[in-house]
Amino acid sequence: MGTIEFHQVSLHFPQAPRPAVKAVSVQIQRGELVVLLGPSGCGKTTLLKMVNRLYEPSAGWITLEGQDICRLPPTQLRQNIGYVIQQSGLFPHMTVAQNIAVVPRLLGWSRPRIQSRVEALLDLVKLSPGEFRDRYPAQLSGGQQQRVGIARALAGDPEYLLMDEPFGAIDAITRSALQGEILRLQHQLRKTILFVSHDVEEALRLADRILVLRQGEVVQFDTPFRLLTQPADPFVHDLLGADDRVRQLGLLRIAPAMAPLPNSPIRNGQPTLTPEDSLRDALSLILKTGFPEITVVHNGRPVGLLTLDHIRTSAMGGTQN
Repeated sequence: MGTIEFHQVSLHFPQAPRPAVKAVSVQIQRGELVVLLGPSGCGKTTLLKMVNRLYEPSAGWITLEGQDICRLPPTQLRQNIGYVIQQSGLFPHMTVAQNIAVVPRLLGWSRPRIQSRVEALLDLVKLSPGEFRDRYPAQLSGGQQQRVGIARALAGDPEYLLMDEPFGAIDAITRSALQGEILRLQHQLRKTILFVSHDVEEALRLADRILVLRQGEVVQFDTPFRLLTQPADPFVHDLLGADDRVRQLGLLRIAPAMAPLPNSPIRNGQPTLTPEDSLRDALSLILKTGFPEITVVHNGRPVGLLTLDHIRTSAMGGTQN
């Protein structure tokens, strides 16, 4: 379960001068997080909304795990698709628990099962059930509302998640924290996610693959690293800032760049990172602390050493891990 496939999908709104989406044919794999990226008006949200049939295609068709979604009643289809929008979309007259319970109630779950699910999901999104269960949306910060929105989208344990610029109206610090939460949840749950964004840094951080759209058409569908190092055309090159070496470092892990350092103690005050941190993190830490090298630590044990020369060599080599 979990694949989404677009088959020559187009949508032309009445009186519009050109199609909003034109002949899109791509396949999203099970458990993959795909970011739809492009300038305003490129068709990102339109394409997303066709998956849960908020819009119907003018031509072509969409399948979920091989099944044409037009053969399913919209209500049945949407029960297996979580949907998260900007500003959370919570019902203001309902408590946090009631908001999260909307889909389980529609599915006919028992009250004890719903209560258990609400508490589990609040724990999952790092909101204490005892503190937040009975609050109303107006009593939450923007970031807390978005966490509840994510919990509500996950409530029926859907196979698919559609996320339409969910962090677009949130301050930069909260946005970064929520991006980290999405990565953590995706590592834990492995949902198939379509995520609309106009933010290149967000796309590069979150995506397994990025679908770049321009005027409703697919320009390139590839991994973040390949988009940065092998852009299909000048539009992709300029959109992603493909000449930005520091941005490329954010996609390279420390592990293959470091020098092995078994059984060596950490010197007092020396900065540390893990093998899974990025070379961009490492460069930032070296510049911030003034230390010439970083100790790489795994499970509390030093396993490697990273210097500016290691970072430079990896950047020039241009290999992804």
